[in-house]
Amino acid sequence: MKSHRKELWFEVPQRRGFLNITSRIEAALQESGISEGLCLVNAMHITASVFINDDEPGLHADYERWLEELAPHEPLGLYKHNRTGEDNGDAHCKRQIMGREVVVAVTEGQLDFGTWEQIFYGEFDGKRRKRVLIKIIGE
Repeated sequence: MKSHRKELWFEVPQRRGFLNITSRIEAALQESGISEGLCLVNAMHITASVFINDDEPGLHADYERWLEELAPHEPLGLYKHNRTGEDNGDAHCKRQIMGREVVVAVTEGQLDFGTWEQIFYGEFDGKRRKRVLIKIIGE
């Protein structure tokens, strides 16, 4: 069995944002030379997420609204975590909701997606550099 590891780095200029990273994952898969296996993609920071869904702007706006309703950024005093001097208690909650990682099957050298599925990086406390790990295993 072979394995391939790659890191992607992101610096989202806003506090929150969603980036379609599917093409970067596909490029890493091609670099790996693996045609049958599994591809793990995970955010390596506790205020960021990796998830799979449709690349549709209305859906992303819905996520933004829904996440802010579930875990509003303000008032900052809402979160005990912010008593440490941070202002990102909400970002930790949003990451928990959206998830840390995805695993996608690799079949015949391609990511084996369902209809409309794409991989996204979700940023909930941006304006600094963060990384995503890609780990591909198989034959």
